[in-house]
Amino acid sequence: MADHDHDHDQSQSQSHDPRRGGRKVRVAVVGASGYTGGEVIRLLLEHPGVELAFLSAERNAGATLGSVHPWLRNHPAAAGLKFRPLAELEEVDIAFGCLPTGALPEHLPLIAERARRVLNLGGDFRLRDQAEVEAYYPKTAKNPPIEDFAYYVPELSPSVPESRFISLPGCMAVTTIYALYPLFAASLIDPRVVVDAKTGSTGGGRGSGEPPAERSGNFRVHKLYGHRHAPEIGQAIAEFTGATMDLRFSTHSLDVARGIMVTAYTDLLPGVSPLDVKRAYAKAYVGKPFVRVRTAPKAPQDFPMLKAVVGSNVAEVAIAVRDGQCVAVAALDNLVKGAAGQAIQAMNLICGFDETAGLPTTAVSP
Repeated sequence: MADHDHDHDQSQSQSHDPRRGGRKVRVAVVGASGYTGGEVIRLLLEHPGVELAFLSAERNAGATLGSVHPWLRNHPAAAGLKFRPLAELEEVDIAFGCLPTGALPEHLPLIAERARRVLNLGGDFRLRDQAEVEAYYPKTAKNPPIEDFAYYVPELSPSVPESRFISLPGCMAVTTIYALYPLFAASLIDPRVVVDAKTGSTGGGRGSGEPPAERSGNFRVHKLYGHRHAPEIGQAIAEFTGATMDLRFSTHSLDVARGIMVTAYTDLLPGVSPLDVKRAYAKAYVGKPFVRVRTAPKAPQDFPMLKAVVGSNVAEVAIAVRDGQCVAVAALDNLVKGAAGQAIQAMNLICGFDETAGLPTTAVSP
């Protein structure tokens, strides 16, 4: 790497906190015109320790924030923010990568030169197995990263990564991981798991070609086999628990803008009791402010649901145990806890902020 990059590495090794002298953290949002980029901006506008220094968007270069994201135009700071081409990226402490999958690799050298840390919200560098990268991210396979990306789930990773480059999990992947992690961590279940995941339309990105008329009032299959979050789930469970899983993962499309609901069906090992399962979930998420375990749910509204999480950075998890089987349910907002909010949560931990800074814990309803 260039000497410029080496200087970045030296400064990072001294401290996770770039706020030398108490200054605000300078942040860039790369790929800021999409749904995820807009959500990162929305949350950072209310963050007390952040300066939004740079917003990149090639096709919208020169446009104001409010003209691209009308839902942000009434914020007092919106009038002073405009989109610029990535080539004009300034020196920043952290760059949030919100580019469509396949776009980041070619731009990474430039971003790495001008950002002390890169938090990637896209899928390009999540998988480690090269054969899986080639199968699920063929564009990425042609442009390997200049440095390895650490895979980071704030609640489950043992520590904040030292790496300059960090990949956050995919939205359906992390919902599934929250649902299953306690069961594998405590060695309570058979390796074979069936997962039914349902997602809102924003999961397809702002450029999705699906006509709204075909989504409205509809509920349909998305992918029964071969979803690229499936190998990520297996990789994460193996990394965090040491277990190897046999996963059946199917996804469906919901007629909602936001939200993911995952239902995971598992078989308990002989001798495992409902109390063992309850204790495993309590132990896994104690002290984790953004993963809430719904204890002893009885009525349908007691279980995780979209209306309880959409608009927040909270993931809800609950379990039901009967006749040697455990059904685990998890729900979250794909744009907040599944993407922008989780990335800001990671930034908070990296920079020495309170983990909850700038992140909502209540949902928006009806």
